[in-house]
Amino acid sequence: MKKSLQQVSGYALLSEELTLAPVDIFIENGVITAIEDNPRVPGVWICPALFNAHTHLGDTIAMDCGTTGDLETLVTPPDGLKHRLLRAASRQDLVGGMRAGMEGMIATGTAGCADFREGGVEGVLALKEAAAGLSFVPFVFGRGGGETVAGGLGISSVRDVPESGRLVRDAKRAGKKIAFHAGERDAGDVDAALLYEPDILIHMTHATKKQLRECAEREIPIAVCPRSNWTLGVASSRRHPPLALMEELGCTICLGTDNAMFVAPDLFSEMAFVSTVYPLGPAAVLRAAVQGSAVFGPSFFIRQGSRANLFVVDPARSALRFSRDPLATLVKRANAAAIRTNVFSL
Repeated sequence: MKKSLQQVSGYALLSEELTLAPVDIFIENGVITAIEDNPRVPGVWICPALFNAHTHLGDTIAMDCGTTGDLETLVTPPDGLKHRLLRAASRQDLVGGMRAGMEGMIATGTAGCADFREGGVEGVLALKEAAAGLSFVPFVFGRGGGETVAGGLGISSVRDVPESGRLVRDAKRAGKKIAFHAGERDAGDVDAALLYEPDILIHMTHATKKQLRECAEREIPIAVCPRSNWTLGVASSRRHPPLALMEELGCTICLGTDNAMFVAPDLFSEMAFVSTVYPLGPAAVLRAAVQGSAVFGPSFFIRQGSRANLFVVDPARSALRFSRDPLATLVKRANAAAIRTNVFSL
């Protein structure tokens, strides 16, 4: 087999620490084989690819349909507004909307996502069809039977799914990952979700310190979606979700964007929002926007021996060239226009 060799040079954010260093990155057949110091690299920035840890891409077909109402009337199965709109959508529109959503994520340096997919088996198959041929990997949490052909089982709050126990048992027996929405409206459904030993919890907007400590000790990752929480009226201050407390306790925080009907699946916008509202430093914010990759597959962090999943930003194209702190600038100001190229070796 012919070898594929590539070199990417610039100021790279390396490993989980996101240490900025001028380096040459050598890639062979998609794997980073060497990272060598080079003080004479060009002035571009090299960032690990992002991973959107919680999406509902099917909702793209209901984009900006209105947010009047509470969680139950808007998004709770089986008859929330989003579910009615999804049932009425054609398969062609559904597939087209999801593909457009993934193409938008690719344009913003995102190489994968973890998606909750409605519509049973057909819904999961529609998402797989939408992703065909893209340099993008969606991890799919199926619902309504879709978990049988997906990588995981995605459950709304235990309040909404009385048969959660049976579904989880069957899914675990089949080797599937388990995800629960929990703590979005209040902390009342978190303990019940924790009893099922999930692989990840979504939201935890109103989780207590005791519940978060348990997540940290049991190493259960948390996917937070702050813009969606604010849009849906379940958060209105930096205390919800309690990101600073999660960080203090040592929780594994992953950043997601949630429902595409309300919030664009754009992690640059999510990072900028988080850095504005919540007392987290730039490294913690960017780490959360990458960390989901390690939960659902090979990590995207840049280190020798890992597959190369990264993007290159050229600050010379815009006012970004005046940055005194590339990491902070990437988190607070970057957008798709700043990206010169993606290197996704999925």
